Amino acid sequence: MKNVFRLISFLEGISYLLLLFIAVPIKYFQGDATYVKMLGMPHGILFMGYIILVILIQKQMKWNLKTMGVVALASVIPFGTFYVDKKYLQSL
Repeated sequence: MKNVFRLISFLEGISYLLLLFIAVPIKYFQGDATYVKMLGMPHGILFMGYIILVILIQKQMKWNLKTMGVVALASVIPFGTFYVDKKYLQSL
């Protein structure tokens, strides 16, 4: 389950960065929302999968509520999922 979480975490982080730093600027500077529409749904699905996996993997990883909150909050911060991977997942 940890490897699935790491994969979803990585993909969610990449999709968030693409959405935030490529698709949204194109939408507002060039008036083309195509990339936001194209990346928005996959990112949303990956985000929901990430949050569900945080809840499911909490007990296996022996995270307390504070750690679980940090891991969940990391999904809304750019590069946050990569921090989670380095700090909480690679060490195990």
